[in-house]
Amino acid sequence: MASEKENYFNRELSWLQFNMRVLNEAYNPATPLLERLKFLAITASNLDEFFMVRVGGLHTACKSGRRRRDISGLTPHRQLQAIQRKAREMNRYEYNCFNTIIEPELIAAGIERVTIEKLNPGQHNFIFDLFNEELFSCLTPIRLTTHSRPPLIHSLALYCAVRMQGDDERSDGLALIALQPEERRIIDLPTQRGYQFILIEDVVKTNIKSWFPGQKVKECVCFRITRNADMAVQEDEAPDLLSGMEEVLEERKISDCIRLEVEAVASGTIVKMLQNLVNADNSQTYLQDGPIDLKAFMALTGLSGFEHLKFEVWPPLPNPMVDSKSELIPQIRECDILLHHPYESFDPVVRFLEEASIDPSVIAIKQVLYRTSRNSPIVNALKKAARRGKAVTVLVELKARFDEERNIEEAAELELAGAQVIYGVKGFKTHAKICLVVRREHCGIVRYAHFGTGNYNDVTARIYGDIGLLTCNEDLCADAAAFFNIIGAHTQPRPMRKAVMAPLYLRDRLVELIDLEIEMHRKGSRGRISAKMNSLVDQVLIDKLYEASCAGVKIDLNVRGICCLVPGVKGLSQNIRVTSIVGRYLEHARIFCFRHGGNDKVYISSADWMPRNLDRRFELMIPIESESCRHRILEIIKVYLSDSEKSSILESDGEYTPVRARGDKAIHAQELFYRQACESSTQAARRRTTRFEPHRPAT
Repeated sequence: MASEKENYFNRELSWLQFNMRVLNEAYNPATPLLERLKFLAITASNLDEFFMVRVGGLHTACKSGRRRRDISGLTPHRQLQAIQRKAREMNRYEYNCFNTIIEPELIAAGIERVTIEKLNPGQHNFIFDLFNEELFSCLTPIRLTTHSRPPLIHSLALYCAVRMQGDDERSDGLALIALQPEERRIIDLPTQRGYQFILIEDVVKTNIKSWFPGQKVKECVCFRITRNADMAVQEDEAPDLLSGMEEVLEERKISDCIRLEVEAVASGTIVKMLQNLVNADNSQTYLQDGPIDLKAFMALTGLSGFEHLKFEVWPPLPNPMVDSKSELIPQIRECDILLHHPYESFDPVVRFLEEASIDPSVIAIKQVLYRTSRNSPIVNALKKAARRGKAVTVLVELKARFDEERNIEEAAELELAGAQVIYGVKGFKTHAKICLVVRREHCGIVRYAHFGTGNYNDVTARIYGDIGLLTCNEDLCADAAAFFNIIGAHTQPRPMRKAVMAPLYLRDRLVELIDLEIEMHRKGSRGRISAKMNSLVDQVLIDKLYEASCAGVKIDLNVRGICCLVPGVKGLSQNIRVTSIVGRYLEHARIFCFRHGGNDKVYISSADWMPRNLDRRFELMIPIESESCRHRILEIIKVYLSDSEKSSILESDGEYTPVRARGDKAIHAQELFYRQACESSTQAARRRTTRFEPHRPAT
C-alpha cells in the first residue's frame, strides 16, 4: 500500500485489504465450516462489485486519458496496475482456500461436490433424465460465424465456450452456451448419505457432443465477464431522472468488459478466442483454478441438517425499552428509544410505520427509502397509509447502485397507492435514514421521528450492525420536517436546530468539533475522539485528525473498510489508533464521540467520512442527548474499541495485525453485545411480568 504521498493510503488498495480480512475469516479454523464457506462467497461477491464499480471507473478514466492523481498520489493507470497485482494475489488465496481447505473439509463433513466420473448408477440415471428432459431443451448453443453478429454476453453470467474443428479444417470454430441462472448452478443429487451435488457445467460438458452431432469438439470450458457498471445518469441531458436511470441500466448491459474469467484448464487457443470476442487483454484475464464464481456456493451455507457447521443462532431480541403489548407512540413520547441492530429486533421500526398507517390521529408520514427488502413491510405500511388517505411523501433514491430496478418498481407502486413520490434530487443522492410521523393530538400537532445509520431493510437489519433512534424530541423532529421540505422544494438548505446535514454543513461541523477538542486539550482537559465508521477517505478530515494528534488529542477509530489515514507515524499521527472488526455481522454503524472536557458530545450519522458522502449526498448527523441513550452509545463504542477477538489494528505500513488480548481479558464485541441483549431482554420481561402480576393478600 506504499504510495507517492506517504501521509495517505490509496483508497482502492485499502478496500482490497478489507476484503482480504474477510477472506482471512474463511481460513480461520475457529470459525464453523459453513460460515467459512460463507466468508469465501462474500469475498468473491465483494470482488465482483469492486471490479464493476471501482475498476470500472478507473478503466473509464484511463480510456478518456485522465491523469488526475488520487489522495495517495497515484494516477488511474498506476492504480489499475496495483489493483491487478493485488487482485491476482487475492484470487490465488481464494482458490487455495477453496481447493485445499474448504472443499476437503466439506467432503469430510458429508457435503460433497460429485464429478461425472464418481456418480453411482442411480445418480447417472437422474442426470441422464435431467439432461434429456430439461437441459437439452432449455439450453441453446450459438455458433459464432464471421457473417453473424455475436450474441450479447451478460455481465457475471456463466457461459460454456465450445471450441470445435472449423469447416475448412484449418481454423477452429467457437460456440457459446449460456447456462441457467445461479439458483440452478448447484444440482442436488439423490443420495443415501449426507448431501451430494453436481455443478450444471459438469453436466453440460459431459453431454456437449449431443448439441454438435458429427462435429469434432476439441474443448469446452466455462467463462464469464464483468462489465463496467460505473455509469452515472446524465441528469442535464435526460428528460427526467426516471428515464435517465432506465437508460443507465441499459448501458450497463453493453458496457466495456473489464474482467474476463476463464477456467485454468482452458487452452491458450480458446483463451485468445474469448479475449478477441469480448475485447479483453491479458491484464484483464484471470485464469481461475476451480469453479468460476465462488459466490454461487453461498447456496450451500443454508443447508439444513448441518447446524453443527454453522454459528450458534442469535435471533434478534426485543428491545428492553419497548413493550410489544403496548402501542409504540406513547412509549416514544415517554422517552427516546435507542435501537442496536441486529442484536435487538428491527420490529419497533416496522411497528412505528405499521401503527402509524392505521392510526386515525396520524395525518402525515414522510420517509426516505434508499435500499429496502423484497416485499418490504415498510413499503407495504406506506402504501396502506396512502390508501387510507394520509399524506404520505416518500423520497425513493433511484440512484442507489444495483437497487435501481427495485426502487423504480417500488416508486411506481407507491404512486399508484396514492403516495407522493420524490425521485431523488438532481446532482445528489439522498442517503439519509429518516422517517417522520405527524400526529394530531389533544395538545396540537406532535411529531415523531426515526433516525438511523442503516437502511430501512428488515432483512439486512438481521446481519448489519446499526444504531437507530425513535424520538419525539421537538428540535430533532422540527429538523426532520425541515429536511423533507428542503428535499421536496429544492430550497437552499439552512442550518438546523440540532441535526447537521450534508452536503453543506456536515464537514464543517465535524471540523469544528475536532477543533474544539484540540482547544480543550490545550487548556488542560484530556482530549479524546472516538469514532466508528465504514470508510475514512476525506482529506480535510484526515488532515484535521493529524492536527489533533499532533496537539496531543488521543484518537481511537474503528473503521470497517477503507482507511486512507496513516496511523502511528511520529510527528503526524502517533496518537491515532485504527482498528477494524470483521465478524459474523457486517459493521455498519456510524458513531462519533468527542470527550468535550468530560461533557461528551455523541452523534450518530448516515454518513461516512468520504467526499461522496460529504459533498454529493444528502446525509444527516444527529446528537444523542438523552442521558441514558448517550451513556449506552459510549458503552457501545468502548466495547468496539476494546475488541480483541475479531479486531485487527492498522499499522503505519498499511498492513493489518490481529489484536491480541492480554491474559483473560479477551473481548468479542459482537458476542458481548448479543449476551447483553439477552440479559437486558430477560430483565425487561421479568419487570413487566412483576408489574402486572395480580396482588395476592398475605396469608
